[in-house]
Amino acid sequence: MTAGEGHGGGTPSPKDPAAQAPGSQAPEASGTSEAAEVPAAPAAVPVLALHGATKSFGAVRAVTDGTIDLYAGEAHALLGENGAGKSTMVKILAGVHQPDSGELLIDGAPVTLHNPAGAQNAGIAVIYQEPTLFPDLSVAENIFMGRQPLLAGRRIDRRRMHADSAALFARLGVKLDPGRISRGLSIADQQIVEIAKALSLDARVIVMDEPTAALSATEVARLFDVVRTLRSAGAAVLFISHRLEEVFQICQRVTVMRDGRHVLTSELAGLTADDLVRAMVGRQMVERSAGERGLAGELVLRVEHLTREGVFTDISLDVRAGEIVALAGLVGSGRSEVARAVFGIDRYDAGRVVMRGRELRRASPTAAMGAGIGFVPEDRRQQGLVMDMSVQQNVALASLARLRKAGLIRSAAERAFAADWAVRLNLKYGRLVDPVSRLSGGNQQKVVLAKWLGRQPALLIVDEPTRGIDIATKAEVHRLLVQLARDGVAILMISSELPEVLHIGDRVLVMREGRLTAGFGHADASEEKIMAAATGQLQEAS
Repeated sequence: MTAGEGHGGGTPSPKDPAAQAPGSQAPEASGTSEAAEVPAAPAAVPVLALHGATKSFGAVRAVTDGTIDLYAGEAHALLGENGAGKSTMVKILAGVHQPDSGELLIDGAPVTLHNPAGAQNAGIAVIYQEPTLFPDLSVAENIFMGRQPLLAGRRIDRRRMHADSAALFARLGVKLDPGRISRGLSIADQQIVEIAKALSLDARVIVMDEPTAALSATEVARLFDVVRTLRSAGAAVLFISHRLEEVFQICQRVTVMRDGRHVLTSELAGLTADDLVRAMVGRQMVERSAGERGLAGELVLRVEHLTREGVFTDISLDVRAGEIVALAGLVGSGRSEVARAVFGIDRYDAGRVVMRGRELRRASPTAAMGAGIGFVPEDRRQQGLVMDMSVQQNVALASLARLRKAGLIRSAAERAFAADWAVRLNLKYGRLVDPVSRLSGGNQQKVVLAKWLGRQPALLIVDEPTRGIDIATKAEVHRLLVQLARDGVAILMISSELPEVLHIGDRVLVMREGRLTAGFGHADASEEKIMAAATGQLQEAS
C-alpha cells in the first residue's frame, strides 16, 4: 500500500499519553514530565511506527537502526547529538528520503512514502526550525496554498479561506490575522501558521524539529500550549530539541539515538537529565567542581556607566583574568547590545570601556582587537563566518597579519595554523579546504572560537556560545571556556540558558530592560534568583 491509500485521515488510535510502548525501557513514574499527570493504560497500535530503518549516503551510514513508535495524544521527544541520525529520521518520515531497509507502519499497516506529498497524504506534517512561508502572501493564502476553496468560475473563495483560517487559529487558541501579509511575522507566528496548515490537512503526526531554538520564553510557553491542544485533539507530536528542560516540560516519552542507532525508548517520568545525557553520549558528563574555580586575577576589562539611548543605560561591570562572568537576562534585555558596544561594533552615547588600564576608542573593533579582545557573536553564520570560504580561511581570518610574510599569505602557513587549532578544539571536518558551510553547527562554532583564540585574546566575549549545538559539543565548548579561564583569559559570556550560566559562570550579572538589576557570586546564584531579577521581581539588587 502506498502512502496515499487510506491513511490521510480517520480516527486516531486511542492511547493514554503515559502508556508504555511495547519493548521500551522505563522506570516507575516519579519525574517532573507531563507523563506523570496521566495514569498508565494498556498500549495500543501506534499511529506511526518506524522499525529497523537504515539509510546510507554513499559510504556514509547515517542511520543503522531507526526505530520509533508514535501514539495518538502524546508528545514524544527524539534526542541525540549532532550526527546521531535525527535529521535523517525526520526526512524519512517526511518522505524526503526513502530508507534502504526497515519498515514504516501507519495504524499498523505498512506504507511507502515515495515523496513529501505521500507523507502529507498519510497525515504526516513537519514543522522545521525556520519555516518557509511565501512572504508576500497572506497568512490564509500560505495555509491553503495549492488547495484554495473555489467559487463558480474557479475564482478563489477568499471569504471562506479567511474564515477557515480563523477557525484553525481558534482551535489552536492563538490570535493571528488570516489577512496579514506573512512578511515580518515572527518565527513563532510563522510556526503557528505551519501548524495551522498541518491541521487543515488533517495531519495526525506532527514533527517539530528544534521549534524553540529562536523563540523567547513567552513564545515557547504559547507553543507548548499549542502542543497540549494538539495532543488533546488526538495528534501524535514528535518533538526534537537540545533543551532537556523543555523535553521534560512537554513530553511524555523519549527516544534517544546515538551514532545512527536507537539506544533508548522510555517514559520520561522517573528519568533525569543526566540519564538522557549518558544515553546520548555513552558516558558520564564531567561537572565543573568548586575546586576548578580558581581565584580571579588582575582586572582586565572595566566598563563604566555605558549608555546608549533607548538601548541600555548606566552599565558598569568588570571582568578579571581567569574569571567567567555570565551576563543573563531575557531576550531583548540589552545583553548583546552591550557586548557589541564593548567590542566597538555599535556606538555608545556615554561612559567608557577600559581594557587593561587603557580607554578604548569608541566604535572601533580594530582598537578592541588591538587591545586583546575577541568576540564570538550570537549569529555565527551571518556574523562569525564567511560561509563560502574554507575552514582554514575562516580560522585564519582574524590572524592574517601574523601569517603574512612579505605582503603575502602562504596557503601552507594558513593550513598549518588551522590544522593546529583543529586538533586543539577536536574539530570534525572532511578537508580544511572544504567550505565551512559543510560543517555541523557545533563544528562551525568551534571554527569561530578558533578564529579568535588564534589571536590569544586577554578577553573573550562569547554571545550564546552553545545555541543550537548538541549536548556533547556543548560540553566540549564548556570545557574549552573553563580551560581558557584556567589559563588566565577573562571571559564575558552571554547566555539565555540558566543551567549553562550556573554551570560555568563564576559571577552572574542580570540585565532587564537595558539595565543591570542584580549580581550574584556562583555560590549565591540560583535559577529562581536570576529569573526574579530578569523579570523585575527582585526588589533589591545584590
